[in-house]
Formats: sequence, structure tokens, C-alpha cells
Amino acid sequence: MRLYFYRFGCLLALACFVSVAWIRSTPSDGESPAVADMQSLYARLLVAEDLGGQISRDLGNILEHLKNMSRASTITQPATTVKETIRQRMGDSGRQTLHQLSIDLYMPHLRQHPDSLVPNVVLGQGRHGVSMVLGIPTVKREKQSYLINTLNSLLYSLTPSQQQDLLIIVFVAEVDSDYVSSVAETIRKNFPTESQSGLLEVVSPSQYYYPDFSSLKETFGDSKDRVKWRTKQNLDFSFLMLYAHNKGTFYVQLEDDVVAKEDYYNAMKTFATREVSNHWLFLEFSQLGFIGKMFRTRDLPMIAEFFLMFHRDKPIDWLLDHILWVKVCNPEKEAKDCEAQKALLKQRYKPSLFQHVGLHSSLPGKLQHLKDKDFGKQTLYRPHSNPAAELNSSLKHYQQHSLTRAYKGEDFFWALTPVKGDFILFKFLQPLNVSNYMFRSGNIETSGDKFYNTTVEVLPSNALTQGREPDKHFIVIGEFKDGVAAGEIGEALQPISALRLVVHCDSDVWALLSEILIQVR
Repeated sequence: MRLYFYRFGCLLALACFVSVAWIRSTPSDGESPAVADMQSLYARLLVAEDLGGQISRDLGNILEHLKNMSRASTITQPATTVKETIRQRMGDSGRQTLHQLSIDLYMPHLRQHPDSLVPNVVLGQGRHGVSMVLGIPTVKREKQSYLINTLNSLLYSLTPSQQQDLLIIVFVAEVDSDYVSSVAETIRKNFPTESQSGLLEVVSPSQYYYPDFSSLKETFGDSKDRVKWRTKQNLDFSFLMLYAHNKGTFYVQLEDDVVAKEDYYNAMKTFATREVSNHWLFLEFSQLGFIGKMFRTRDLPMIAEFFLMFHRDKPIDWLLDHILWVKVCNPEKEAKDCEAQKALLKQRYKPSLFQHVGLHSSLPGKLQHLKDKDFGKQTLYRPHSNPAAELNSSLKHYQQHSLTRAYKGEDFFWALTPVKGDFILFKFLQPLNVSNYMFRSGNIETSGDKFYNTTVEVLPSNALTQGREPDKHFIVIGEFKDGVAAGEIGEALQPISALRLVVHCDSDVWALLSEILIQVR
């Protein structure tokens, strides 16, 4: 159709040109009626030429509109583009519209489903504008899930201000909607406050996001299952990076089977702020694989596009190294020069802030004994100098982790599963003026072993002098919230003869006290 209109316009223009040339070649002296008729015909042809040109332009616009409609029905929506499409208006010069590369060039199957890149936000409050975003991809594991322990470790030591300046995104890399919902519900149940505040988000991909993995080529000696696993990992990391790229300043890639050092957040933010003026692509807070890699969020679209471009070809840590090579390596120089240049684009923080703890890999049948030697030892308890007291508890401690050692600041107290009525009693040798107290349950490695539904109670000394039964006259002054009980004791209750913790319902987990502080005036 387009060729037809083009030929028609050319013939019309040629006819007009011949007519005009012939008329102009006719003498103007003594104009005859024939000449007048020809001049009239010339004027009409000029009008016809203008109308033909207008019709040709209108038809061209209609054809272009139909072409765009056809393209829209077969190519994914704007969400498929890694970067925004750059458009230039069509002008008389015939300039065309330029489109930057889009994801569907690397994943053609996405063209069949316009919404295939729309994330399924199962849990979240739309938080953005934070300093740091942590991305955690997770999958269904055959043996054991480490996700809740990983989240407990990341949330354990955060201050209220740090919680406001952080976003943790859990990307459930599965298309089974029931499984995705179950993960979100487990997170909501274990971390209700963090879920409600928007600190935690749970997202998953569309059911159409992943391609058919059956056509993948086996390369580098990897089995078909391993090639599929590493290819899917490339796609998972890319999706998560693109989702997170506009939510904060820095993005940190983690895995679902790690533990974090206490105060990791402050250490990372301080180091990133110090290095912000330097030219780096990523900072490393662990030496294992992709764990603890920090990127500027503005670089994520470029990185994700590179991963998608070669997602079928190599593992993701190799692809990240190739980005460095492309950026700074000169093929005409020696390999050691390349390594030196690449080292400038990545800065290593020591000691490592994250440790890999998972034994069973997300690749079925694979065992991982990876340990970061730079991680060092965790601080599993905080010692304090407490006043002399007689200690008693109905809880049975595990191995050497006794209440006596914990009270002296030599260890943490780790007890088997508490039941309703269990208690821990601190009876002072003489009545004391206690100004404040603090009990912290769980630690960085076993952060789930906390005290739940447990109160803090004191026995004023006047209850003993008045002949009352001591056990019936304890006064509740606090309770455990998110694993911590802390507060001050008023003057009206002083001096204090005893302090105790009382469990009010059966627990599903063991209980651990990593910090015991009873401060005397």
C-alpha cells in the first residue's frame, strides 16, 4: 500500500512539471483562447498538486499510525525497556524515531505478554528515598530454608533511625503463587512491625518472566541442570536490580543464607560515604561470590542490561568481572595491567560483614561449605558487671550456656523451649536501689531464639518487711518487645529485693539471653 501511494505521488508530480514547462514555453504575445484554456488548466493542476501532496502526507501519517499500533501489539510495554525510549518528532526532513535497546531483544518471549515485567508486590508499603537497599533473592529449597534466620540477622541490631533509612527486598524467584504467598505470610508473621512499617518488601516475577530453559546449551563443562540454575540466577538478579534501582542511593546484593555482623549497616554506610567521591563500580563487604556487593543504584540499569545480554552464556560473577574488563582493560597491554585497572573499580572492606551459612545450595544436590575467612568471630553476648545475687530458674540450660555464666558476663544463657510459668529469678543479697534494667534475647547467629510473652517483675523490699508472701507481690514493670525488655525503675518501688522474668505462654523456640544488665544507683 505504501509503495502504491509513493508511485501515485511521483506520477502526479511529473505531470505537473511537464505541464508547467510546456505552458511557460508558450509565447505570451497575442494570447489565443487555447492559451487561456491552458493557463486555466495550469492553475487547476497547481491546486491538484497541493491537494495530492496533502493527501500523500495524510496517508503517510495514517500508515505510520497503523505501523505503531501493530508494533504495540507485539512488543512489550515501556516496562520492558531498560532505559526510557528516546523519541524524536517526525519532521519534513524525514527523521525517524530512535529506540534504545529493550529487554525483549534478549528475551524475545516477553513480547507475547505486555505485563511480563510488572513485579508482583506481595508485601510492602512502597518505601523509597532510603540510603540503602538490600536485595535478597530466594527460591524454594529441597532441604532447608535459611531465609528467616537471614532476616533475623539483618534486623537484629538495627536502631530505629537505621530502620527508617533502610529497605530490605525479598525477591521470591518462583512463579508458584501459593508458595510466594506462603513466604510473604511467614515473613509477615515473624516480622509484623517491620512489615507494617515498610522496612520489608516481598516481590515476585510474573508467571511469564522466565523463558523456556530446555534449549540452553551446555557450556564450560556444566551439566544441563547447572546451566539452567546459573541462567535463572542471572535473570533473578537482573529483575531484582531493576526493581530496586529507584528506591535508594546504594544497593547491596545478598543471598538468603547469610548472617550479618552486628552494626553492619553503620559500617557499610560509613565506608560508602567515605568512598563516594572515588570512581568505583562496586564495593565488597564479603569475599564470597556475589554476597555483599554494593552498587550505586544509578548504575543498576546498565549492569542488569549487561547481565541480560549474556544471561545464557556465563555465571553472574563472571559477567560482573567482564563489565570491569570492558570498562578499563586495554587488550594491547598485559594481563597484569588489566587486573590493576580492574582493582581500581572495586574497593574491599575488611573484615567481612557477611558470612555464608547455608549448607544446602539452591542448586539441588549441591553442598556448599563456603566460609569467609575474613569474617572473624561474632559477638554473641554483651558482658556487664551486675550486682551480687542468688540466681534461680526453672529453665534448663543447653551445654555450658548457663544463667550463672551469662550473669557474670562470661557467656550467653541458652535454654530449652520455655513453657507457661517458667521463670528466671535474681534475688539480691540485700535490697538495692536499681535505676534501670535491660535484657536482650537472641543473638546475631540465633536471633530467632527470643523471649516472647514474658514480663519483667520486681519485688519491693517493703513487701518482705510487711510479712507478705513474696511470690504473690511481685509488680510487673515491663515486658519483652521484639526480643528486648528495658526500662527504668521508679523511686516509689525502691529498694528492690528481687527481680524476675516470667513466661506467660508456651514457646515454639528455645530462648537465649545475650545481654543481662541490672544497674544500681
